[in-house]
Amino acid sequence: MPKIFCGATIIVGALLYTTLATAAPFIAQVVDQQGQPVADAVLTLQGPPGKSPISTKADMDQRNKEFVPHVLAVHSNTNVTFPNSDNIRHQVYSFSPTKRFELKLYEGIPAAQVFDKAGIVVLGCNIHDWMLGYIYVTDDPWFAVSDAKGQITFDLPAGHYNVTLWHPQHADMATQNGGELVMADKAVQKSYSMTLEPLSADAPSAPAPSAFGDAFGKAVRETEK
Repeated sequence: MPKIFCGATIIVGALLYTTLATAAPFIAQVVDQQGQPVADAVLTLQGPPGKSPISTKADMDQRNKEFVPHVLAVHSNTNVTFPNSDNIRHQVYSFSPTKRFELKLYEGIPAAQVFDKAGIVVLGCNIHDWMLGYIYVTDDPWFAVSDAKGQITFDLPAGHYNVTLWHPQHADMATQNGGELVMADKAVQKSYSMTLEPLSADAPSAPAPSAFGDAFGKAVRETEK
């Protein structure tokens, strides 16, 4: 009996080693039509069956009257919480067909919202109309958002993957086909170009800070104590 168990352990260990050995880094670089790095681009991958590092919990914070992160990518059926890290109240809402909800004026952390349908969710705040955020909900097992340098890194098992890209400034906020990616046992670097539309000149922007505004905010906070 001990000998059988030992043999099984060796086989499992060998399979695990093989799986890890076939994984390799995939480094994606996302640039715009001028060749400049694109932050907040979502890249998703459909690939061979297998376990991917999917979490079913995520946060969309509010700091300095902005949604942080500006773009959040989650897998379908993820519970997303909306903590308010500001010392003022926010009222978060979405009218997007993918997920409609409204969180009345609140502080702290309200109950999580379940994002159970793939699609794009545009977030706003009824109190601060310049606040704008996005949640990209996907059924694909591999996904990530580009950093300030436009880079995304995965560790992928060998196989063939279909790539999809998205950015809120892409035409009609549509997804872009990124073609096929082939992974073997060595690192792959690939660049993807997206044509982005400029931000609208009519979009509301945060007001400049003022002494009056600071004093008013402090007075309101004192009355709420």
